[in-house]
Amino acid sequence: MNRISPAWQGIMAGAVTICVYLGVVVVTTPALDPVPAISAALQLNSIVIVGMGIGVGLQIYISGKARAAGCSIVSKKSLGGNSGGAAATSFFSFFSLVPLGCCGWWLYALSLLPGVLGTGATAVLIEHSQTLAYALLVVVFGHVGIAAYRLRRIRNLIQSGL
Repeated sequence: MNRISPAWQGIMAGAVTICVYLGVVVVTTPALDPVPAISAALQLNSIVIVGMGIGVGLQIYISGKARAAGCSIVSKKSLGGNSGGAAATSFFSFFSLVPLGCCGWWLYALSLLPGVLGTGATAVLIEHSQTLAYALLVVVFGHVGIAAYRLRRIRNLIQSGL
């Protein structure tokens, strides 16, 4: 059976991540046509959008390489792993689009936060949403780095005969 290489799996996963992000922007922005909504998202959040695509793609690539080597690099201690980090990153990055009229649905989500988290915590989350999005993007790449390190360590052990 001809399998798709881990590199292509990673590229496809990264592309799907970017498409899903932009799809959410379009769906949650009924006040704007799709092209202006996507343009606004790319202008404000291009680092986050591309970073998430690359981070998720690299994680899929590394996982594929680990499977091909017959080993597991998944940590049982990880809360949500890379997908949780990517989801949280996108969640916070959407807040920065609200003032532009983009992602109007997120206004509704923002209105619910004070009842769940309290006014002070919500104000901090909204005020620092872009910083939080970048910090969570670092978490995504941290997971990628840890996975790459584990894979390399396991491969070195296998090559040394241990």
